[in-house]
Amino acid sequence: MEQNKNDKRPKFSMSWIYMLVLFGLIGIYLFGGDARGSANKKVTYDEFKTFVAKGYASKIVINKDESTLKMYVNPQNIRDVFKQGAKSTGTNPYVTTEFGSVDKVETFIETEKKGKKFNGQLSYENKRGNDLFNILLSFGPILLLFFLWMYLWRRMSGGGGGGAGGVFNVGKSKAKMYEKGADINVTFKDVAGQAGAKQEVQEIVEFLKNPKKYTDLGGKIPKGALLVGPPGTGKTLLAKAVAGEAGVPFFSMSGSDFVEMFVGVGASRVRDLFRQAKEKSPCIIFIDEIDAVGRARSKNPAMGGNDERENTLNALLTEMDGFGTNSGVIILAATNRADMLDSALLRAGRFDRQINVDLPDLNERKEIFKVHLKPVKIDPTVDVDMLARQTPGFSGADIANVCNEAALIAARHDKESVGKQDFLDAVDRIIGGLEKKTKVMTEGERRTIALHEAGHATISWFLEHANPLVKVSIVPRGRALGAAWYMPEERQITTKEEMLDEMCATLGGRAAEELFTGHISTGAMNDLERVTKSAYGMIAYAGMSDKLPNICYYNNNEYNFQKPYSETTAKIMDDEVLKMINEQYQRAKDLLNKHKDGHNKLAELLLEREVIFAEDVEKIFGKRPWVSRSEEIMESENAKTEENVSEESKADVADEETNADEKNNERS
Repeated sequence: MEQNKNDKRPKFSMSWIYMLVLFGLIGIYLFGGDARGSANKKVTYDEFKTFVAKGYASKIVINKDESTLKMYVNPQNIRDVFKQGAKSTGTNPYVTTEFGSVDKVETFIETEKKGKKFNGQLSYENKRGNDLFNILLSFGPILLLFFLWMYLWRRMSGGGGGGAGGVFNVGKSKAKMYEKGADINVTFKDVAGQAGAKQEVQEIVEFLKNPKKYTDLGGKIPKGALLVGPPGTGKTLLAKAVAGEAGVPFFSMSGSDFVEMFVGVGASRVRDLFRQAKEKSPCIIFIDEIDAVGRARSKNPAMGGNDERENTLNALLTEMDGFGTNSGVIILAATNRADMLDSALLRAGRFDRQINVDLPDLNERKEIFKVHLKPVKIDPTVDVDMLARQTPGFSGADIANVCNEAALIAARHDKESVGKQDFLDAVDRIIGGLEKKTKVMTEGERRTIALHEAGHATISWFLEHANPLVKVSIVPRGRALGAAWYMPEERQITTKEEMLDEMCATLGGRAAEELFTGHISTGAMNDLERVTKSAYGMIAYAGMSDKLPNICYYNNNEYNFQKPYSETTAKIMDDEVLKMINEQYQRAKDLLNKHKDGHNKLAELLLEREVIFAEDVEKIFGKRPWVSRSEEIMESENAKTEENVSEESKADVADEETNADEKNNERS
């Protein structure tokens, strides 16, 4: 085996034989025929006539297209014409010349025949010479077909070397197998947060490592586990951790790898994948983005009678729980579109467990930040708790992007370490877009934007359930001319009062424009869109309407183009939405009139600084009368941390006192 690994000689390939045959054909074409290996030279027309008159010609070939002729020399006259013997010139040498008129050449040859000077054969040819153009013209189509065939052969072989059996590998599985400790160094320690998902996946790995622990109690190994969650939450990372932790072979592939242009290939690859897995049992199969082949058959609007995706799905269903047994083979799959999957795929006995990998909460974001901050040089101003609070709704991939963007911003400013402001700028960059310092605005536009954003800040400051304000900016970012940044509450359920307060705060910008400038602008378009969607959601889905209480018109069938309610109900919905939005808009205007002086001071401060923070708003309006839920959670966590630290310090003191007593006893 060592000799084979160190053998660096080129491996045999059928391509060599094809190339040799091709070059052989070209050589035969170029050098074949009667003239192969024979000498030739070009002479004048007068010299040609002299050679014929002396009886040197054995055969004459006229090419009318090119106005040239060849005169083949008699063997006994080769030395007279070429000044060398037949060994040097070959057995059939010839001379070539150009002529002006075919008729004159024919007349000359007839005269020489009558004078018994030329007794050979006169013939004609109507083709051009063997120049490069003629070669390409003759062999071009053949070469094109040859290389096209070779390309298709390699593609069907999966990019392989094109062996004799490569074309038959099109139905083979493309899954990549990882043995224990090979190529993947990710373990469960590298996966921050997702404690519940990790626990279930760890149990699967434990079952494979020590199945007797479970089978002694009558348990059976689960067939499969489906990782479901939004993009970027770490589903594939969890699968990599399984591959790094499991002491069994791990087959990894994407759902799109089953899909091919040839009929029946997807089903063939599924069967081949499970055949390999059975040979390596116990093992794990991981299929990323399984919705590429597992989409519900009733929801697939394909019009063809034989859909390749359905054939692949049927093969997958049969292999997972058919008549054949797959003992020791566990299937892990990941998707962010679980509602699109076929119900037969989700039933017990196939994917026994659905593991939800949700967006991280506050504590999980802290853990994720700690993982991604390890390679980053940070200074003492960076507070991980603050970063976790500033990134609600961020996935693990978003947090990794924040850390990377902060490092890039610090490097752009030639800093030696990454500071707090760099992380805040990175969050602003990801949420709001790139800061546009070159955008030109008039003073009137800046004042309108300042009044608009100050309206958001003022309303949110005095509403109990509105999100706590972080900062307000009138610096253009992305498509936004200004923005108010909040710290959203992480609620598991949302009440009607909370949604109405958020709606009122969102309408505060438009209300401030109307009150303090006397006109309205297109700057509130995004606010109006959010408010309208929220209002329709409250009335049509959440049943929060006075006229349509406790009714949900949500329809999960995406291919049903008919509304699940009548036109009369739609009119009631429209009226209720308009009523709800107008009530909150009037409420926002009343609050702004009540705190008009503070709002104006806030707008002037915005025009002066362009960016203000919650501390500046607190100086104008006083301390916010409402404490947010996230602030309560953070205060309680900080209190618990301080209690733990104090208990640990007390324990340390007690240990020191005990050790001192023991030493005194020993001395006595």
